[in-house]
Amino acid sequence: MLLKPMMREGLIPLPVAFISTISKDGVRNIAPYACVMPVLRPLDLICIASALKRDTLVNIRDTGQFVINMVGADFSDKVIPTARFSPPEADEFELAGLAEKPSEMIDPPGIAGGYAWMECELFKLYEEPQYVLVMGRVVRLEVADAVLDAEGEFDVNKARPLMMAGTHKGMRFCTVADMDHFVPFGAMFANGQDPLAAKYQKTP
Repeated sequence: MLLKPMMREGLIPLPVAFISTISKDGVRNIAPYACVMPVLRPLDLICIASALKRDTLVNIRDTGQFVINMVGADFSDKVIPTARFSPPEADEFELAGLAEKPSEMIDPPGIAGGYAWMECELFKLYEEPQYVLVMGRVVRLEVADAVLDAEGEFDVNKARPLMMAGTHKGMRFCTVADMDHFVPFGAMFANGQDPLAAKYQKTP
């Protein structure tokens, strides 16, 4: 079957993250974003792709701060309430019935009930006529203890990350499952050593 190029998201399940910001007037905003990716290992940068007419983008331009909230499958019913149009003066935490999680290093709050929160400061905007790539620097990263295994590693079966596969009719929500198949990063290198291993060593 041949598909139109714009249907590529139907073959790439995308993470659904909720980005929370505040306007320069202090109004809280939330929007779901699926085009989110970290920028190389082990940089502290993360990139989101945004349409031009988004309150989220306006707020990031004005304040230079935002939170990327990673959520579980139980947030699927919050996508539409935060995605549909609402006036800039509307508080989307209230509209969506979501509670805030105060941030530690930036002003915009996170969303309570998520499993991870990336407090970000704007690093750079890459602007094109139809979209903007927002590069953020993660200044604080927190994960809920409830989604960690006995060794303190992320357990996807506990978190059940919210994901989406696009169809020609709309969004098909899904999640991921652990395959119980582990390979160390060092396996990619001839000497079996990961050159970045020291950066990931846990500190007491």
